[in-house]
Amino acid sequence: LENLQPEIKELAKRLRYEVSVRGKQLGWSEKVARFHFTKNMRRIVTELYVRDNCHPFKATLLLWVQIPMWVCVSLALRNCSVGALGSAVQEQFSSGGALWFTDLTAPDSTWILPVSLGLVNLLVVEIFASQKNPQVSRFQKLVTNFFRVVSVVMIPIAATVPSSMALYWLSSSLVGLSHNLLLRSPTFRRLCCIPRTKSDSDTPY
Repeated sequence: LENLQPEIKELAKRLRYEVSVRGKQLGWSEKVARFHFTKNMRRIVTELYVRDNCHPFKATLLLWVQIPMWVCVSLALRNCSVGALGSAVQEQFSSGGALWFTDLTAPDSTWILPVSLGLVNLLVVEIFASQKNPQVSRFQKLVTNFFRVVSVVMIPIAATVPSSMALYWLSSSLVGLSHNLLLRSPTFRRLCCIPRTKSDSDTPY
């Protein structure tokens, strides 16, 4: 998508000129000319997305699987922790922890899991925010700030739920952080044949 932007700008410039010439020939008003420009530009951009197989909607597909799975696993862990699936399962959870969180049915009184969760989530958000993209829209800034707030709000929430849920959330966030760091590696990107973009850095870390 990023690599397509220069081509899209060039095509938009050419189309704007063609529509202007055509509009003068046919006596189009500014509103009609703008309609034809928008309609044709949308078609051109869609053709480019199909050509390079990079439609923006594909970037959201994973979320439609990831979010329901995250919710379902969280609810399942809560049910196991509160005894909704039977006392035998709850007993196993109460003695199946490790380190300082030996009881997975109780909240983490040390706040180590909740604070770690918040810090990891903030780190993931900042990794996205630090990408060298000079054209950051107002909407993107709002989304970034929204996820910063969510990362902080998750800390007290994680401190009130069973440790099993907080541990799962932290593990999930650590996997996400690992993915983000790995995908910023120039060596890994070359191995996966991921095209280089202007915002890529040779020293991302």
